[in-house]
Amino acid sequence: MTKLVLSTGNVMSVGPTVIRKSNGNSRSNLELVNALRENFHTAQHDYATYTNGNGNVNGNGSHSSVPVEQWTETVDDILFVPKIEWQGAGLRDAAQQYEITVKLFFLPNTPASQHETYIREALALVRKELRIETIDLLVVSFAGMSFEGTCEWEADKINAEQGNLDEQVTTWQALEKLHLSGAVKNLGVAEFGSEKLLAFMKRTTVRPAVDQINLKDCCSVPPPLKKLALETGMELNVHTDCTDIMPSGTMRELLNGGQLGAGVVADINGNGPGLKGELVPEWVVRYTAFVADRGVVENKGYFAGAEIIPN
Repeated sequence: MTKLVLSTGNVMSVGPTVIRKSNGNSRSNLELVNALRENFHTAQHDYATYTNGNGNVNGNGSHSSVPVEQWTETVDDILFVPKIEWQGAGLRDAAQQYEITVKLFFLPNTPASQHETYIREALALVRKELRIETIDLLVVSFAGMSFEGTCEWEADKINAEQGNLDEQVTTWQALEKLHLSGAVKNLGVAEFGSEKLLAFMKRTTVRPAVDQINLKDCCSVPPPLKKLALETGMELNVHTDCTDIMPSGTMRELLNGGQLGAGVVADINGNGPGLKGELVPEWVVRYTAFVADRGVVENKGYFAGAEIIPN
């Protein structure tokens, strides 16, 4: 079994080729995929230039002559794609000048028993990348949660039956430890309706400070959810992320040896160069460093964790 960590670097520094306008639900997906592809390409170019002095790009836009091991790196049994120059990490100013927001997506078909491990892995990378100790807001997104229905009332009812409440509560307890230790100031959830939230809060100690909801399939915020937010002091935020932000097929397309792939993994049938086996995306984390007094985002990026399981 091989663990992978994919990284985008700071998407705010690479320009409009990464951040593209799109319809609401797919925007986070496109930003993540475009940013990963751009970062892979940049790393291949940089190490091609460093190793052979020319950095020539072939007709399909990939540096096929650059061996994968030159622009990736294995550290403690984790393959970083691309390798990360940690000495250049960190924010420009003191940490207290920023509001640090992190959103952690647990991807479908991964065991809830591993959620605490995923939390630890993802947050360690964010802290190292930004050189911070404390996160202002950590939002968790569970697979299978959404607002869907012909009206907001129906969407709220359907939402109550989604996901596994026992697993969500167990995961939240791991997050509560981070909050109580001071490592995370506030915790939030995504796609929780009023019934789901009420059941959830009865079994947890730290209440969500934020609930992010995606209304792409529903016309407005359900009135019961508005009422609950007012009663509990919880903030409601509308967002355009989707739960399955990195499907397995998308990740394999990024990493395989196809026309736009990075050549890190073989294709789904085990053909071509690269690691062979089942590619299982596990989590994605997005981090944002907002400079409060200037009202700008200075640093924003993603990490994605996955495993290659031998067939």
